[in-house]
Amino acid sequence: MNREQERVIIEAAIAGDRTAAGDLIRHHQRSVYAYLLRMSGRPDVAEDMAQEAFVRVLTNLERFDFRYRFSTWLFTIARRLLLNHLQKMKPAYDTDAVFGAEGRGGDAPIGGALFNEQTTQRRSVIDVALQDLSADQREVVVLFHQLDWPIALIAQHLDMPEGTVKSHLHRGRRRLREALASRPELLSRLSLEEGTVEAFAAAQDSGVSRSGGARA
Repeated sequence: MNREQERVIIEAAIAGDRTAAGDLIRHHQRSVYAYLLRMSGRPDVAEDMAQEAFVRVLTNLERFDFRYRFSTWLFTIARRLLLNHLQKMKPAYDTDAVFGAEGRGGDAPIGGALFNEQTTQRRSVIDVALQDLSADQREVVVLFHQLDWPIALIAQHLDMPEGTVKSHLHRGRRRLREALASRPELLSRLSLEEGTVEAFAAAQDSGVSRSGGARA
């Protein structure tokens, strides 16, 4: 769905077209849920927050500014809802552990075979390994690789300098590689040959320079 197609659907949804509203939800539902799942580590929380995010978006759709990307607005709302939820759930959740000490924080597959999203098993392995990253590293890795957001958009979304985003991305990928390499039970579940993790890291290091506009 390109920007113009999305605009037509949004305008139709604002006018009361339920089919258009449903199309809008279906287009973004998977990526929003996956983002919330990987940030919270809880399928139940991710599902609840995704539903609430879409309710908020549809309720306030007439306020959407078409100068900006709809996905950016949607993910900002979803992230805020998750942060508020985690704060209410203390001490069961530690928001600092999820979003960092200062509360900072398309469906693209992550990094070739290692991040192939075709199977539930592979998704679960990556979800486990992501929990070994710091909050900022995890969020940057998810936004960059899973959602295919460019560096500039991530920096704007998280209110970070682009250099800081690149640093979190580089260190996050390194820690993810180390987490997988140190946990053979995870690798065995993926049936990966020895050296795949190293190949992943080398291949991904070349992608950190992506800084252009986000895909429509």
